[in-house]
Amino acid sequence: MWNRFKTALFLGLLTGVAVGMGWLIGGYVGMLVAFGIAVAMNFGAWWFSDRLVLALYRAREVSPDQAPELHAMVAELARRADIPMPRVYIVPDHTPNAFATGRSPKHSAVAVTEGLLQILDYNEVQAVLAHELGHVINRDTLISTIAATFAGAISMVANMLMWVVMFGGSSDEDNPLGAIGALLAMLVAPFAATLIQLAISRSREYLADETGARLVGSGVPLARALQKLHYGVHHIKPDHRVEPATAHLFIVNPLSGRGVSALFSTHPPMEARVQRLLEMSPQIEAESYRTAA
Repeated sequence: MWNRFKTALFLGLLTGVAVGMGWLIGGYVGMLVAFGIAVAMNFGAWWFSDRLVLALYRAREVSPDQAPELHAMVAELARRADIPMPRVYIVPDHTPNAFATGRSPKHSAVAVTEGLLQILDYNEVQAVLAHELGHVINRDTLISTIAATFAGAISMVANMLMWVVMFGGSSDEDNPLGAIGALLAMLVAPFAATLIQLAISRSREYLADETGARLVGSGVPLARALQKLHYGVHHIKPDHRVEPATAHLFIVNPLSGRGVSALFSTHPPMEARVQRLLEMSPQIEAESYRTAA
């Protein structure tokens, strides 16, 4: 129930951003048009956002015959978590990373890059998959994928506004604030979408880390994997352009920002995540040992 409320609240906030942009650009008429577009986007994001993200990164679904070890790991973790078996995808990219998507556990998918499979050992890959299934278990894949869809759309509209302003396409008759309104929409809307993304991203990573560690019975493999992935993201150039709107979906932020930009990272500091996992690991291992006994 709480996750459904969060999803509804999030959709409402993003709809508000879109409607605000419409008012700044075209007054009440623009507001009504933006509201209609937002409703259509809500519908599309609910049903198709997961497919859009998978297609964006050229992820290909693999069968048990094509990736037997990967499928076996996902199947075992899904059994432990008592959720339906997610679809399994591989992303053709040398940068090591992973993400999960889908509107519910019944319609979920996990994706890993080729680079991840090359640099992690068996236990580390399993821990990463457990983290991603943690997102599925905690039901935040829907809200995360919707965030990516909306943020991308808002950024696209902001870029269109830039050209409108440059070529004088905004008039006082259409826009109560004139060109200033269009400029405000162009600058504020992407920032507002980013803030909303940040509000849901950092806490969910900590929770998925803990859920994943409990699924595998230790926080150590995931801590090791995160350190390797963090290094790989900073030192291996991606084969395809990473869309900022989807950065929060990945287990490790694919955009290696530092300094002031780190304040707006969609992920908690890597050092903090690793430390939390190592600190909670003895308790998780003890609980896992008692359960097995």
